Amino acid sequence: MPYPKHVSIIEVGPRDGLQNEATSIHVDDKLTLIHDLVAAGCRRIEVGSFVSAKWVPQMADSAALVSQLTHSPKHPNVIYSALTPNLRGLEDAIASGIDEVAVFGAASEGFSQKNINCSIAESIARFTPVIALAKQHNIPVRGYVSTVLGCPYEGDVPLENVLYVARELYRLGCYEISLGDTIGVGTPLQTQRMLETLLLHIPVKHLAVHFHNTYGQALANVLIALQLGITNIDSAVAGLGGCPYATGASGNLATEDLVYMLHGMGISTGIDLPKLIHAGQQITNTLNITPASNVNRALC
Repeated sequence: MPYPKHVSIIEVGPRDGLQNEATSIHVDDKLTLIHDLVAAGCRRIEVGSFVSAKWVPQMADSAALVSQLTHSPKHPNVIYSALTPNLRGLEDAIASGIDEVAVFGAASEGFSQKNINCSIAESIARFTPVIALAKQHNIPVRGYVSTVLGCPYEGDVPLENVLYVARELYRLGCYEISLGDTIGVGTPLQTQRMLETLLLHIPVKHLAVHFHNTYGQALANVLIALQLGITNIDSAVAGLGGCPYATGASGNLATEDLVYMLHGMGISTGIDLPKLIHAGQQITNTLNITPASNVNRALC
């Protein structure tokens, strides 16, 4: 079975990972992590979230962080992105000099109500002016669809919901749609059915996958995505970020584990694994936690 020759890894540890950590992170430690990731070869890094500090206190310094990143010399091929759920967040992100923004919706009505306090249809309406303004400023917009394989409130999620949200975000102008198994319950055959359905409506180059490893299924699900030609994969260094909807469970797929598998398959990523492991060790030492990455633990 043919596999892609190269995969683009979207490193989400500084945002999706750190926002779920209990320990407060100083902006200097975030900067160190991001610079370590760049040194390891990461070229697409999600660095923050322009949301209310009341709801996500770990992201309260995103404007200051992005300003420091974008107003100092950086690698010419590095893209820094951030979540911008509303116009105020987008305006702040633009002012900070962000390279790329993202909006996020859910395929589950229950999760949409609990997470962003509106229905699926209302969330799409909210994103419309955000995406339009970003396009006016020539800022690329990425779209997240969460709970694509299961919801903590509703259980199974109708595939037509996933398709509806993904198609709407794509129609509105999101250049890439990241499909997230938010609670990590999905298995390979579920992943295959979901992706095959979406691929009938959205070109493969515009799809990405974002798996959580709560039940140890993330790499198996990535393999299915690779077999279907998907080459954009989200992950977090050291497996940062617990799963808030499954007590005691691990969260994001660890970038080290993903890179190890891809390189073992002869698929290039542009990432130096030893330097990536170093980045994971540094931030987990700062947080006083053990890396959730099997590869990190094995090689250290």
